[in-house]
Amino acid sequence: MTTYVGMDVHKKNCQATAMDEDGTILQEEKVENSSEGLESFFKDIGNAEVVIEACYSWRPTYERLEEMDLDVKLAHPKKTEAVSKARRKTDSIDARTLAHLLRTDMVPESYIPPKEIRELRELVRMRTNLVRDRTKLKARVRAELEKNRIRVDSSEDIFTIKGKNWLRELGIYTVDQYLPVIDTLDERIKIVSKRVKEEAGENRDAMLLTSIYGVSYFTALLVVSEIGDIERFPDPEKLCSYFGLVPKVHKSGETVKYGSITKEGSGLVRWALVQAVLTHIKSDSRLTRYYEKIKKKSSGKAATATARKMLTVMYFMLKRGEKFRPF
Repeated sequence: MTTYVGMDVHKKNCQATAMDEDGTILQEEKVENSSEGLESFFKDIGNAEVVIEACYSWRPTYERLEEMDLDVKLAHPKKTEAVSKARRKTDSIDARTLAHLLRTDMVPESYIPPKEIRELRELVRMRTNLVRDRTKLKARVRAELEKNRIRVDSSEDIFTIKGKNWLRELGIYTVDQYLPVIDTLDERIKIVSKRVKEEAGENRDAMLLTSIYGVSYFTALLVVSEIGDIERFPDPEKLCSYFGLVPKVHKSGETVKYGSITKEGSGLVRWALVQAVLTHIKSDSRLTRYYEKIKKKSSGKAATATARKMLTVMYFMLKRGEKFRPF
């Protein structure tokens, strides 16, 4: 007999509910989110299927359960309607609802990439976080200059070697404290970027994507790691929808209106693709010509539409194992 376990995951603890095929609760308790705590909960449970929600701390919990040879599903939070609608609830109801969905085979699953893909995701996300931290610090330095009535054109790069020397000569205490941190981040970003390039160089799919002018090693590895297995997408429309690059559809009777893009999925991928487009249009290709054709109305919308087109091209490149063909 199969036991169905729903788990509401938090950083330190999990609320776990185990039920049988008829929906009778067999076991329900708060469990320490550690290997020992989880093993203690499952020690008297035989054939178990488990579902956890795709929250911030899902990965370590999933890996602990995986190490225990348990069959684990990851529930998509937005699509788990029974959970997402019930905002006023205790954790135990969360876990119960997940268990009920599991036993009735109604769990809307999130894709769980293999460990090596998860590690690539962590690598590109780490680089992103380092760059964002550096950007914030640079903005603080500029704010300090403004406070001290030192005007600098926003387009001027004051963080070159020459620029940093000038900043140090100003003798502003706060700026002097920020600069060494920026130097450290510069060094870390350089090291991580080298690792990204190495990983991309060993990844066939990533190298295919770098054949598109404007697609860097970082962007290629980002897209490949977020896609995981291209075979899970039956067509390019599904891939574009996964990354939120398709328009919202509003239906009223026989009238259909299209709005802005849905922005589902990874915002980082959408941003990286748009940046790739803005570089790519310096070359001559069918993508560039598509952008030029529609940019008159709005260059921003044209870049987004071309990013969707570029992702469609990437889909077929990965499916067929082919390099980019400009025409």
